[in-house]
Amino acid sequence: MARLLDRFRFSYAQKIFLLAAVPLILAVSAIAVLVAVQSRALAEREIRSLEAQLIEAKKAELRNYVTQARNGFYFIYGSAPPDDEDAKRRVMQILAAMIYGEEGFFFVYDYDGTNLVSPRQTELINGNWLDLTDSEGTPVVRRFIDTARSGAGYVEHLWRKPSTGEEARMISYVTSFPSWQWAVGTGVFIDDVVASVAASRAEVQTRVQRTFLYIGLITLAALLLVFLSGLLLNFRERRQADAKLRELTQRVFDAQEEERGRVARELHDGISQILVGVKYALDAARRRMHTGDARADETLGKGIDNLGLAIQEVRRISRDLRPGVLDDLGLGPALKALTEDFRTRTGIETRFETVVFRNRLDQDAKIALYRIAQEALTNVERHSGAREVSIDIRGHTTGATLRIADDGHGLPPRGSEDGREGIGLRNMQERMDQLGGTLRILSSRSGTVIEAQVPLTHMLPPEPAATDTPDTRPQTRKARA
Repeated sequence: MARLLDRFRFSYAQKIFLLAAVPLILAVSAIAVLVAVQSRALAEREIRSLEAQLIEAKKAELRNYVTQARNGFYFIYGSAPPDDEDAKRRVMQILAAMIYGEEGFFFVYDYDGTNLVSPRQTELINGNWLDLTDSEGTPVVRRFIDTARSGAGYVEHLWRKPSTGEEARMISYVTSFPSWQWAVGTGVFIDDVVASVAASRAEVQTRVQRTFLYIGLITLAALLLVFLSGLLLNFRERRQADAKLRELTQRVFDAQEEERGRVARELHDGISQILVGVKYALDAARRRMHTGDARADETLGKGIDNLGLAIQEVRRISRDLRPGVLDDLGLGPALKALTEDFRTRTGIETRFETVVFRNRLDQDAKIALYRIAQEALTNVERHSGAREVSIDIRGHTTGATLRIADDGHGLPPRGSEDGREGIGLRNMQERMDQLGGTLRILSSRSGTVIEAQVPLTHMLPPEPAATDTPDTRPQTRKARA
């Protein structure tokens, strides 16, 4: 037994190699699994979002087609009695001529299931297809009629493509001509959407496999580096006397600390890159929301998904950077929540007041004022030594003004100004410059007052309210800015 144990006794260099290699292998394996799971989950969410957006775009396109077609012959239908066969014939001729693209056409069924118009599949005309089902068992025509009876809506089903004769998935928009008891609609094939989703999933699988390959190569390179380092240590151990052992051990420790520092820097840089990517995504989403771009939601979703890859501290920071209450409820509730959180966290007595005004701030102004309040409270906490802080937001004839006042010892002289604080004040000024507003900072030994005013151009028209009264006196309460 002793001889067997002697065979498995490792040299000092081998122990060092195992000490470095085993944790590295375990850590890399855990990271690889985590990356794969997170990547698949993130990609699946993006794919589902992409699929939903494509489907919604198809539906909107169909609704526009039917609306345009209805407008084209409504002058006939609107003035015709229910038994006007000539008007029905004219409308059917118009619908039969409305073909578009390679597969697009309009169809008409009466409420009994008889096809009246089918320009690309004329064999269906005058036939009763009430019991027609697709290969999945969906009663297609019956669904058309039920949807028309209920007013209008979408039906997803399989249908033979006129160009190939093969079944493909289709979305149809159906509306009704109730006086004629017609179900009128058109459809669009979504096999391109299905193909896009399948291609995206295949691409995700390829990316995951490529990531595993890269991680494997990096792990192999690291193991080779550790192994070569072990060989070097073993070679030096043989050549050096026992007097050099402590120096060699210290070098090993230094090498380990250097490696840990490198890993720490890489983790930090990785998190920083994620946050920079999130910042760009949120900025792009803000600009797109301001311009009404429909891709703003997709961009914002990517930014939020990227935040899920960071550690819990990054999630907390992200919540501070982009509070949901700002978008959901407005600037007033967001500032109130910020005030309450600041009071709870620091113990500094903090008051928030807002005067109800009918005008509302646009998105850029809300974000800028919230950021200024956030930066001001951070400066109060870190530098002012204040015991009381007041925040006031109100609208007036020239725009809106945010005022933050504290009873601290004021800002330090410019020559001794702290770097972080200086950056914060410059950020406030830059935000106001971008909005065309003004920033005033009044500081003395008895406290500091920061006033940020946005011009009237960033105020939206007032929303009509049933409770509006002639009384225009200011009322202090929580309001949506």
